[in-house]
Amino acid sequence: MAQHGGQPVAPYPYPGYGDASQAPPPGFNMGYNPGAPPVMYQPGPAPHQGPEYGGPPGGIAPAPVGAPAAVPVGVPPGLEYLTQIDQILIHQKVELLEAIIGFETNNQYEIKNSLGQKIYHAKEKNDCCTRNCCGSLRSFDMKIKDNMDREVIRLIRPFRCVSCWCPCCLQEMEVQAPPGTTVGYIKQDWHPFLPKFSIQGPNKETVMKLEGPCFACNCCGDVNFELKGLDGDKPIGRISKQWSGLLKEVFTDTDNFGIQFPLDLDVKMKAVLMGACFLIDFMFFEKVGEANQRSSVFS
Repeated sequence: MAQHGGQPVAPYPYPGYGDASQAPPPGFNMGYNPGAPPVMYQPGPAPHQGPEYGGPPGGIAPAPVGAPAAVPVGVPPGLEYLTQIDQILIHQKVELLEAIIGFETNNQYEIKNSLGQKIYHAKEKNDCCTRNCCGSLRSFDMKIKDNMDREVIRLIRPFRCVSCWCPCCLQEMEVQAPPGTTVGYIKQDWHPFLPKFSIQGPNKETVMKLEGPCFACNCCGDVNFELKGLDGDKPIGRISKQWSGLLKEVFTDTDNFGIQFPLDLDVKMKAVLMGACFLIDFMFFEKVGEANQRSSVFS
């Protein structure tokens, strides 16, 4: 980190990231802690980023590969980087076959930090019949790998009912980190008109709540699912479906999400919140063929 007059200079030239003299931009950066320690490494080599995500070339160099000297106890391998960040961006990759002829393919995502550097990538795994017959309700396994192609998280979604009138078979997802070790679950809570979820630990004990709007319709604006603790109604984070522009929203099935959580949140729960983001994407924003996306718990 550069020094100026005996004082450390923040490494990020963007407002709201590492510069204590500038407040975070409104909206997604709710509750960002400018005094948090800077990110010093990434779990793998980050590819060159263009102006869209990484700013001007040479503005920010990827940090060295490898883990810090002291890794917190109990952190699953490959998730050390999550201990240093409080925001994640998830970008669904465009599938040309799906965009052109409407044939449903396995969803793929890039998971990035707040500067647009890729830190993980995810790919859905299931069969052709399941994808095209069960639509957005389909069961799947999703593998999340780091930049060295090591699988660090696995998401398991069983087939479940879509209607809020059937509370005995609501949506859920299991999160494993590393694969084979369950660290938590996301379980849909019954509610007549609001999308609500419980964020649970490995023993299915509820540790946080997630609540979305009555109509999760991404029409010219972001859709926010607020993350709340068990001891109050004050939001401690959120999952946001971000508006991608009219052409992308209408003609493609690509979605952009942002996840914000407390910096000191258990890294395993950060992984569970990533799973919650993917579940929300499939439940409310996944379009199959000519079928419209769902906008509420009724449809």
